[in-house]
Amino acid sequence: MAAVTAKMVKELREKSGAGMMDCKKALAATDGDMDKAIDFLRENGQMKAMKKADRIAAEGLCLAVVADDAKKAVVVEVNAETDFVAKNEKFQNFVKQIADQVMATDAEDVDALLATALPDGQTVQELLVAQIATIGENMKIRRFARVEEPNGLVVAYTHMGGKIVVLVDVETDVVNDAVVEMAKNVAMQAAAMRPEYTNRSEVSAEYLAREKEILQAAAINEKPNAPEKVINGIVMGRLNKELSEICLLDQVYVKAEDGKQSVQKYVDQVAKANGARIAVRKFVRFETGEGLEKKQENFAAEVAAQMSI
Repeated sequence: MAAVTAKMVKELREKSGAGMMDCKKALAATDGDMDKAIDFLRENGQMKAMKKADRIAAEGLCLAVVADDAKKAVVVEVNAETDFVAKNEKFQNFVKQIADQVMATDAEDVDALLATALPDGQTVQELLVAQIATIGENMKIRRFARVEEPNGLVVAYTHMGGKIVVLVDVETDVVNDAVVEMAKNVAMQAAAMRPEYTNRSEVSAEYLAREKEILQAAAINEKPNAPEKVINGIVMGRLNKELSEICLLDQVYVKAEDGKQSVQKYVDQVAKANGARIAVRKFVRFETGEGLEKKQENFAAEVAAQMSI
């Protein structure tokens, strides 16, 4: 059995919001497995909030480029060491060059993109090295995505100057100002509400089975004497609530006047008003530094180290 350390307990507390002793007990019961310990806390009703410690952002910029006919769009994320550089015009121009190159090529991943030649003959890798030398900070082309929709349009929404960028693929037989506005509103929804899926069809059977198992264990712990029908009702109610939070089209539309209309119903409303067939096919959401650990500066320690030299 793995020894439960104070560091493990602290990490689980930060992720779950549960009490120290509850976290220690969960880790002991699951042989120190962090994921299983989180499930244990959920099953026993001790999970207060899922605090995603890995959401600390590194610096940099996300940028979208949309084709003139709106049939294709790309989004890229390029990271730098400091926010100061991310706001630098040279860095922003570099990111724009990278986005344009993604639009112009068929590179499928970052390694392939780095090997592609720019209009001036140098490769993206050579341009990156030159930018690092000029700006004086380490930089990384982290990721990119392309979205194409020949039977409709792709829209982009940029939030906080490139901290968050969303692309939305809309298949439609009518493209007018109202439909474009609808698409942008859906993109804003994705930016604000962080959905994980476009709709329920994207959610895997494995995920659903695991969630049902966890929710069932939690319901039985809460109501140990309840009949199976009641337990199943609780499980399905909670599962549907969870899906309505993680699936974009099931989410409550943030601009809904009644506070109840789903994103899908909003899309249907716009389609009906414009005599159109509209389907939101997919979205891509990039948030700068998402999942990266931000460098923690300790200026006092740095000064002390300098003085000791």
